[in-house]
Amino acid sequence: MNEFKAYHPMVNFIYFVFVIGFSMFFMHPVCLLISLVCAFSYSVLLKGKKAIRTNLSYMLPMMLATAIINPAFNHAGVTILTYLPGGNPLTLESIYYGFAAATMLVSVICWFSCWNEVMTSDKFIYLFGRIIPSLSLILSMTFRFVPKFSAQLKVVTNAQRCMGRDIASGGILHRAKCGIQILSIMITWSLENAIETADSMKSRGYGIPGRTAFSIFTFDKRDQKALLVILLLGCYILCGKLLGAMEFLYFPKIQTNESSLFGISLFFAYLILCICPVIIEIREVRKWNAIKSRI
Repeated sequence: MNEFKAYHPMVNFIYFVFVIGFSMFFMHPVCLLISLVCAFSYSVLLKGKKAIRTNLSYMLPMMLATAIINPAFNHAGVTILTYLPGGNPLTLESIYYGFAAATMLVSVICWFSCWNEVMTSDKFIYLFGRIIPSLSLILSMTFRFVPKFSAQLKVVTNAQRCMGRDIASGGILHRAKCGIQILSIMITWSLENAIETADSMKSRGYGIPGRTAFSIFTFDKRDQKALLVILLLGCYILCGKLLGAMEFLYFPKIQTNESSLFGISLFFAYLILCICPVIIEIREVRKWNAIKSRI
């Protein structure tokens, strides 16, 4: 299911700008929890059940490592729990901030994994090809090259293993020799691929003045409604943040604003914004099931 992916690239781009930007700068625990849960849910919706294992395999270790490392180096805070062997204090505020920073980091990574699934290279070129053609082309080629390089590396590694050049077995010198051989093959492949790409672009007229570009994207009423909702929610949340309604301080002691109807509405708006793609997917599934039931 990827109904949100079928929306106009501008809708996808604006949505991810809001959710990734808010996830990076909103350190309120409620916002962090909303961002993490929604990012995880949308990632599973995009990639299927395998995303659960993939996300948890890096989420939990990264969260634990960040939460443990932060108190070891950050000793700010007034609530001292104990003293470390080096004499530095271990504070409750540093522990809380460690978990908050870990949640923020994992949420952003998860949102970027969703970005890679939705914002394809053709969408990026469509949005920025006329504004910053060189940069958009470089970024698009980079996004395309990374998964292509990984796939080719697996092919070369398996081929070398069949020839008795396994980097996972044998002595250190043997594994190093096999690794250098694979690296040499991959460098040669990368250079050849770059030359082929350059020749292909040149033959298609890239850089020629007046060259037109084909696009399959159209901005219809569905995209207008979605963009309007995303902009209203995003601007409302941003205004609330600038007014200080979502502030949460970890140092020198934990402080937050008193609960208010305006603050609760901001959290609710943030939840709706982050969960928008999931709502769209569920709505489309129900619509499709209703159509099938009439057949």
